[in-house]
Amino acid sequence: MTERSLLVVVLAAGEGTRMASRLPKVLHQIANRSMLHHVLETTRQAGATRVAVVVGPGRDDVAAEALRVRPDAQVFVQEERLGTAHAVLAARAALEAPVDDVLVLYADTPLLRPETLAQLRAPLADGAGVAVLGFRPADPTGYGRLLTEGAELVAIREEKDATAEERAITFSNAGVMALRGDKALSLLSAIGNANAKGEYYLTDAVEVARAAGLRAVAAEADEDEVAGVNSRLQLAEAESILQKRLRRAAMAGGATLIAPKTVFFSADTKLGRDVIVEPNVVFGPGVTVADDVVIHAFCHLEGAHLESGVSIGPYARLRPGTRLGAGVRIGNFVETKAAQLDAGAKVNHLSYVGDAHVGAGANIGAGTITCNYDGFAKHRTEIGAGAFIGTNSSLVAPVTIGAGAYIGSGSVITDDVPADALALGRGRQMVKAGWAAALRLARGVAKG
Repeated sequence: MTERSLLVVVLAAGEGTRMASRLPKVLHQIANRSMLHHVLETTRQAGATRVAVVVGPGRDDVAAEALRVRPDAQVFVQEERLGTAHAVLAARAALEAPVDDVLVLYADTPLLRPETLAQLRAPLADGAGVAVLGFRPADPTGYGRLLTEGAELVAIREEKDATAEERAITFSNAGVMALRGDKALSLLSAIGNANAKGEYYLTDAVEVARAAGLRAVAAEADEDEVAGVNSRLQLAEAESILQKRLRRAAMAGGATLIAPKTVFFSADTKLGRDVIVEPNVVFGPGVTVADDVVIHAFCHLEGAHLESGVSIGPYARLRPGTRLGAGVRIGNFVETKAAQLDAGAKVNHLSYVGDAHVGAGANIGAGTITCNYDGFAKHRTEIGAGAFIGTNSSLVAPVTIGAGAYIGSGSVITDDVPADALALGRGRQMVKAGWAAALRLARGVAKG
């Protein structure tokens, strides 16, 4: 199958009126990736040679997302909404170029697997003209039915046009279709609009193909895989399905999820072997975790890279640009951003480390803050290997703490500190003996 060239036409012109959103339907996200992105990634995994994306008029945002994900995609505009076959024909220029197979996908059906598309394409290599993806929903109401005779697909019958006997059929149309490349344009062009809406329906390609002496067949997918998204409720259901997949994949790859249902992944999360993830952890986009890492409960990670043996949390937040070297310890209520911590560094309690480089083996005491923003620009803090930053210190960037230096607790450090030096930046303590007792006496307040 891999040697056969493949054009995928992705229909992304749907408005999603039930989404109640200013955002186009296909740009809504599941697992921190737009539905359009999911579909385009599937085309990549399915081996698409070329991709055409059909968008609605004025939808530059949808076109931009398509090109961000697949810079090689061709974008076409369906100026009028005249049906699904009409939408595919908006990509006529792509269809005119020679190709072995053509797949038609929908950008609001984000859960399709590449192996299912390979299954759908397979009959084309054996001479079929059209292959349609079907499924068997628990309740087929509202779906077109796939009418078959043996291995042949005879027609797709819309429910409103179906007889009582046909409505009893549960094998339903998922909308996804594969067409033989050398016949696709002629089949689509032959579809008429002799229906109540005066539209050109892609489903009519089956009867057009059979009338031309070509075989039509059906393949089958699970209901979850072909679930379309037209509302916020369906968006949440798709998120749930994908999260189940991602959790299973993480565990199959060697990670332990203590309470899988409470862990939420992004589509691009990468976990190594023998990673332990405790309950209520959220992975945002761009997280890579090496082997033997422990992520304690209630952590949030985004745009972070964790090397082997790292431990974070509970209640840690790793923001984009965080890179933790081997064996780093990040404790409770610690936040990092654009920070590199080299091997063995520790930030165990209640600290913020942003726009900083922390050397190997350095220890950052509780309550330490890198003061990286002056109201106008961000500045960096450099902390050398083996440095010790005492509790409740403020490091006012830009500032460099040398290797092995020691910062006294409660210090505000505004100037560079040489290696192996002690720096103190706090007011001198004053003690007035008996002052408190005298105050209470003056105010007539008894002690205790």
